Order: sequence, then structure tokens, then C-alpha cells
Amino acid sequence: MKFRIAFLVVLCATAPTVTQAWELTGSVRVADGVEPAESPAAIAAATIVYFEPDSSSGDTSPTAVDVAMQRKEFVPRVAVATPGSSVRFPNRDPILHNVFSVSAPNEFDLGLYRSGEGEAVMFEQPGVVRVFCNVHHSMVAYVLVVDTPHFARVGVDGSFKLTGLPPGGGRLTVWHDRSEPWSRAIEGSTGPVAVDLTIDRARVPRHANKFGKPYANDRRRAY
Repeated sequence: MKFRIAFLVVLCATAPTVTQAWELTGSVRVADGVEPAESPAAIAAATIVYFEPDSSSGDTSPTAVDVAMQRKEFVPRVAVATPGSSVRFPNRDPILHNVFSVSAPNEFDLGLYRSGEGEAVMFEQPGVVRVFCNVHHSMVAYVLVVDTPHFARVGVDGSFKLTGLPPGGGRLTVWHDRSEPWSRAIEGSTGPVAVDLTIDRARVPRHANKFGKPYANDRRRAY
């Protein structure tokens, strides 16, 4: 089941020049009259904004990111990394997990392992990596690999700020794990921008296990 939810993204940008860095700030909030399955704060927390400059993107040095498993959930549900970054999947539960993804070209399979720091996976290519547990169908996470250092997780109040943007314009993208991304060219203009996103009510997408078979406890046909 899907429903349409309107985000209002208010952008405030200092006008970029040919020589000076600039910043982009704004807020994301659910439009009035919309009743989403999650709270507006929860939706904002799972929303990422990133800016891809027309010129050089800047320093995209690899970073270390953790996506933990706690109470049969991935925390955080959405993580961001640059190409070449290592993402570690520590197991904070007293049970076995098997983290895997079939999202080419960043697919991986860590196998079963107990509580501990787990293994790290290096993601070389930009793209969205959907991460699951081969034991627990309800577990899902997303690693958004972006070829730019200019990204931010939207705060619980809906605000975000991107600083140190290189001279010139670029493209701003608003990304949510249950919607198609929204993007537009930004040239330093200011003012409200209406963003319509179609959000899937199902928090966990229909999916198969790592062997391409349905989970034993999932009566829906996986794909």
C-alpha cells in the first residue's frame, strides 16, 4: 500500500560566487493534513539530503560507518557513506544474525555470527545498498553511497545544513528509503520548494533471502 505525502522543503542559500564557498540550509516537514504511518519526526530522521556540485565535489575520503543490530533491528535504518568507505555491522543482540545484500555492484554476505563487532564491508561504487538479515525477514537497512562529501541527515525537527559548498551551482537531492528520490538544480536561489513524494507504507520491502527463496516465516511471495 502506498500513500502520497507532501514534503515542503524550504531552501535558504547564500548565492554562490566564482571564488567563495557557500552554504545551503533548509527544513523538511510533512504537509498539513497528511497522516503518515510514521511520525513526522521519524520520517525526517530517515531522510537524507545531499548536494552534487557542478564543479569538483571536494574531499570524498572514505569514512568508517557503523550499522548495528539491536533488538532485531538495524540501527540506524539509513546510513550514508562515500565510495571506498567501510561499513561495519556489529551484532548487539544475544542471537545469531546473517547480514547480506544483493544490491549490485555492492553485494556481500557476512554469514552467521554472534554478538561482537562483526565484519566491515567496503563499498566501492555509488548507489543504494539494501541490507537484510538472512535469519530475520523483518530486518532492513539502507546504505546510501554518494560520490560527494556534501550530505546531511535531516534532524528530528526537519532542519538540515550543508556547508563549504564549492563555487557554482549543483544538484540537490532529497532521499527517503521508501520513496523515489527528488532532485533539482540549485543556483543559489531562495524560497519554498514543494516536493511531492510517494511513500510506501510497508517499512520492510518484499524480498527474498540470500538464496533467492522466500523466508520460512513470510507468507507473501518474495521477489
